[in-house]
Amino acid sequence: MDISTIGIDLAKSVFQLHGVDAEGTVVLEKKVRRAAFLATLDKLPPCVVGMEACPTSHHWARQIRALGHDVRLIPPTYVKPYVMRQKNDAADAAAICEAVSRPHMRSVAIKSEEQQGVLVLHRTRDLLTRQRTMILNAIRGHMAEFGIVAPQGARRVGELIKRVRHGECAGVPEVARQAILAMALQLESLEQETNALERELKIWHRSNAASQRLATIPGVGVITATALAASVPDATVFKSGRQFAAFLGLVPRQNSTGGKNRLGRISKMGNGYLRKLLVIGATSVLRRARSDEQSGTPWLHDLLERKPARLVTIAVANKTARTAWALMKREEVYRKPSLA
Repeated sequence: MDISTIGIDLAKSVFQLHGVDAEGTVVLEKKVRRAAFLATLDKLPPCVVGMEACPTSHHWARQIRALGHDVRLIPPTYVKPYVMRQKNDAADAAAICEAVSRPHMRSVAIKSEEQQGVLVLHRTRDLLTRQRTMILNAIRGHMAEFGIVAPQGARRVGELIKRVRHGECAGVPEVARQAILAMALQLESLEQETNALERELKIWHRSNAASQRLATIPGVGVITATALAASVPDATVFKSGRQFAAFLGLVPRQNSTGGKNRLGRISKMGNGYLRKLLVIGATSVLRRARSDEQSGTPWLHDLLERKPARLVTIAVANKTARTAWALMKREEVYRKPSLA
């Protein structure tokens, strides 16, 4: 078959294929079981293969690329406008095939197994951190029911747990005390597992040049650097630093028409985890600049005099994202701007 482009709708067991020739004529519409998926593609001539970017798409992209095909992963948001009428597997595959054939369609860089493994570490750490926060809040809430109020903060809750363990909290029934101690054991286990994951991230950070370069940026530590290095395999897919910041949702949402530019709040689109890490790092930079006049740049201090602190935090996070893109693209380290 003279196939030039194939759209594939991925699923758990059955994959839908939609292929067209160079003139756009449909020449292939087929459902394929998982066991026969790669064998079916191996029989086809090298062509452009499009798939929606999803958790399993990077694995299949690596497998299909090894067969000689040109694989492109497209964000699902960009595929949706091409779905004709009803949504089903055949319509989705046809929409993917149509979207990937557009000359200016953006694609997602294919991640390696190592990069996906590092992102699993990040997602696991983030999950354990949220569970730790839930347990801390639960302990504070349960103790407040008996009139014992602890200040916020993990260290304060640790002091409260010590009092419960030594029986220094009068008025707390034994059954409640045992429940609190059970949560305390779970809290200690979560902290140990989180520390173990962070040690693994530090080991990977020392072996990855891109992550080490990113860590030279103010407000970017090991956690943020490794997340950026693993999430962005190829910085050249973004044409500019602003486009990368838009990918992270750190640019204003536009509602412009008739030559009038209307900018609103940040869009919060794209990778929310990276955006959160950059905002946390920007908060530390802002706190240091407010406490030490020698820290920061004239641009930052001037912005602090004119704008609210939270707005400045987002501006710093946006600037950090643009700087990170430049370092990843040029393979350079951060150089502090000259004040001259």
